[in-house]
Amino acid sequence: MLTALLRAFAQLDDPAFLGVLARSVAWAAACFALLLAGSVWGVQHCLAAAGWWSWLAGLLGGAAAALLAFWLFLPVAVGIGTLFVERIAAAVEHRFYPGLPASRGASLTAQAADALAVGARVLLLSLGALLLAVVVPGVGLLLGWAISGYAIGRGLFVAVAMRRMSRAEAAALHRRRRAAVLGIGLLLASAGFLPPLNLLIPVLGTAAMVHLLHGGLAVPRDAREIGSQ
Repeated sequence: MLTALLRAFAQLDDPAFLGVLARSVAWAAACFALLLAGSVWGVQHCLAAAGWWSWLAGLLGGAAAALLAFWLFLPVAVGIGTLFVERIAAAVEHRFYPGLPASRGASLTAQAADALAVGARVLLLSLGALLLAVVVPGVGLLLGWAISGYAIGRGLFVAVAMRRMSRAEAAALHRRRRAAVLGIGLLLASAGFLPPLNLLIPVLGTAAMVHLLHGGLAVPRDAREIGSQ
């Protein structure tokens, strides 16, 4: 598990990683900018007749939207990141597992549908965890972390596995490696509370799951090149 994460970190300078990171962050930021602007405008519009109270309400609404955006940034970024699983997985396999045959798993339609389902599942679970955190602060926060860890880990692992097998086979493989997948998911969920580390979660999570899928047994190509010199 730790080896998978360390290898993912070691490849952060890969152009494919940087490109997906930029796209994920840009789309997530755009979503939350619209959320923030819409909440402020909506509050002020509804309370326009209240005079200066409308500005105070707009300010409070903006603060609430900012807190909501912080809480939901992780699921939205992960959902967007799953749309770029192919780019990240291909880059990892090219560097660490060059002998693998071309990926021929589930159809692109099935992969895209699963990616959207992952994002929606994590988003809904995060909203539920947010409500729990408000009602029962300590327990809710802990439960939200556990739920996010499970959903993120399973979603990314199945998305990566579906590149090389059917969804049913990917789900069965997840059940066999559930502990390791959950461990990585919980670490990623923990990083979600640490800006700007949370920006790296879609990229690092996908890369780590590729290593976990292949068992982390292959020797990196860079290491072989160094050993042959």
